[in-house]
Amino acid sequence: MAAACGGDGGDGGSPGGPPPAPALKLSTVSSLPDYVTGDDALVRLEVPAGVSGTPVVMLEKSDVSRAFTQAGDGTWQGLVRGMALGKNTLRAQVGESTATLEITNYPITGPMISGPHQKPFLCTTTSFGRLGGGTLDGPFGENCSTNTRVDYFYRNKSGGNSRWNTPTVYPADMATITIDEGKPTERTVPYLVRLETGTINRGIYQSAMLHDPLSDGEIGPNKRSKAWNGKLMYPLGGGCQGGWYTQGATFGTLIVDEWMKQGYAAVTSTLNIFGSNCNDLLSSETVAMTKERFIEAYGVPVYTIGTGGSGGAYQSFQTSDNYPGLFDGIIVNMVFPDVTSATLFKVFDSRLLNNYFNRAGGLAYTDEKKKAISGYLQVGNIANMSGSAGRLDPVVSFPAGFQESLKYHPVNNPGGSRATVYDHTVNVYGKDSRGFALRPIDNVGVQYGLKALNDGAITVDEFLDLNANIGGLDVDLKPMAARTAGDIDAIRRAYQSGRITHGGGGLASTAILENRDYFDNAVNGDIHNKIHSYSVRERLKAANGHFDNHVMLGPGPVGDNLLQLMDQWLMGVVSDTSDQSRPRKVVSHKPAGLADACWDSGGNKIVEPSTAYGEGRCNQLYPAGTTPRLVAGGPLADNIVKCQLKAVDPADYKATLNAGQLERVRQIFPGGVCDWSKPGVEQQPLKGTWLSFGPSTKNQLFDVTRP
Repeated sequence: MAAACGGDGGDGGSPGGPPPAPALKLSTVSSLPDYVTGDDALVRLEVPAGVSGTPVVMLEKSDVSRAFTQAGDGTWQGLVRGMALGKNTLRAQVGESTATLEITNYPITGPMISGPHQKPFLCTTTSFGRLGGGTLDGPFGENCSTNTRVDYFYRNKSGGNSRWNTPTVYPADMATITIDEGKPTERTVPYLVRLETGTINRGIYQSAMLHDPLSDGEIGPNKRSKAWNGKLMYPLGGGCQGGWYTQGATFGTLIVDEWMKQGYAAVTSTLNIFGSNCNDLLSSETVAMTKERFIEAYGVPVYTIGTGGSGGAYQSFQTSDNYPGLFDGIIVNMVFPDVTSATLFKVFDSRLLNNYFNRAGGLAYTDEKKKAISGYLQVGNIANMSGSAGRLDPVVSFPAGFQESLKYHPVNNPGGSRATVYDHTVNVYGKDSRGFALRPIDNVGVQYGLKALNDGAITVDEFLDLNANIGGLDVDLKPMAARTAGDIDAIRRAYQSGRITHGGGGLASTAILENRDYFDNAVNGDIHNKIHSYSVRERLKAANGHFDNHVMLGPGPVGDNLLQLMDQWLMGVVSDTSDQSRPRKVVSHKPAGLADACWDSGGNKIVEPSTAYGEGRCNQLYPAGTTPRLVAGGPLADNIVKCQLKAVDPADYKATLNAGQLERVRQIFPGGVCDWSKPGVEQQPLKGTWLSFGPSTKNQLFDVTRP
């Protein structure tokens, strides 16, 4: 991410006097200047033609000129260290030309924009599992810090990874790798990987890249590893339930052969694994800080690809939309648009349905009727999704090792730590008088099973009984007779802040490749339903007028190489020096022939537009189920938390309801039923990008410490 910012000096001259000196340009390239962490930043100084001399650069009263080296014609670059916490002023002068840049520095331990750190917090440095048998120091202090370390690993000739314990002589069983960068010549280099490990923002991070220290010597932002292709992968991990109160102990290896053999570098953090941290805001902040560290150590990447499935897809979409510039493209699978809307709506409604179908003395429904009411293709998904609602229950899912005495209990410890997605995101949603997080979830006016009734799959009496008895869930996820009324402040901020993905922020400028998998036929249920891909598309279309920057490949045994396609796509964008807007560049450089497709079981590719419904061959092979909220009439975008209400209208029912039955509907819904033709209550676009929840006051949307 190259942050184009900075200022210039010069007094502008006086009327009739000499013209002002040409302006210099100072910018931070490791992060935006308002969001620098860890007392240092990689700074670029651009000197216009006609201005000569050696730059003098001052950080407040300290001369930091020696940090700068010439990086090209008219360009100097340097890693400036020694920044104080808070505001810093950087000044540059070459001849008579000057520039000034204001920088705000935050601790490397965070926070920066995500609000107060969550407490308690389990340190896991001693159990971190990605060091090939080594262990980390610490933890040091309440922020779970460790000393930064660098290890070297090599790919042995048997195909495994081994630690290089004596980096003075090449190992006898070391493999080599031929890097093909699409150039006429290929390069063969030792398969040696530099693995850096440390702590940032209380998470454990690692970066990996090919580096031969015997040939390259020391590397840095102005002296890169010769084997690095200049491109960066940022893998993001899945999960959610139990993803709070912990540093996290592992993630997938960064020494991925597909990446390394093409010269890519990779970086991630334990707080970018949703199983450790189910909070996209904290994840985005961690991406920004971790990528900043990578750039300061190794230089600015040509582009950065975010990639992951399930919880990794959440992060890919939301970081791209809410904090543009961190990712240039994303490769995702097991897609959801976000946690707050589509996913939590589904698990919340499924818990209600599961309770209703299993209540003593209730009506008996066939499996076919249950599927019609839920929208799922497999009845087993109701119980499965009901179990996944555990992420909304304050007592169900704590990380391993969490102290029992600290856990919430409604009677014995009402002030204890609550294990819910909402409480983990309390810095956005705010608190009630008890200190519990406000909740952006609501089912007032929702007519469960409406489509099933209109399709003739259930009777009027079943429809009435369902809606009369399904009720709601209280703040402790306990069943209650009344429907659940969402907290308006939390709903508003969920939309404003991008906790509900909007699609019109940075996603408009992001290349999106989706590897669409298929789990709708899982007999015992699966949370990763196909329909969520189309919720993403609906939001992109509503925000931008199109979804031309989103390509779906799959389901089926996908035969295309998504990384190569994304590289071709992004290199076209990077190489485009025209004055087209970034969104137009992204669409115009989509590789020729790259279009939606699925594959049959025989590996035959079927190219056709991917749609939620319809008679296409791909939909015949891989039909999409829906969700309880969509069966109730909700929009495909699946982004209405709390619907606006309207009076009961007989025209909404294809079945004939007699006067008594219509009156019963009015009794069940005394305030009216959902009017899905209107936006949701408080539904609105993003308030902006790079929003803060403190301590940064720039673009600050909310401060939970000062409600």
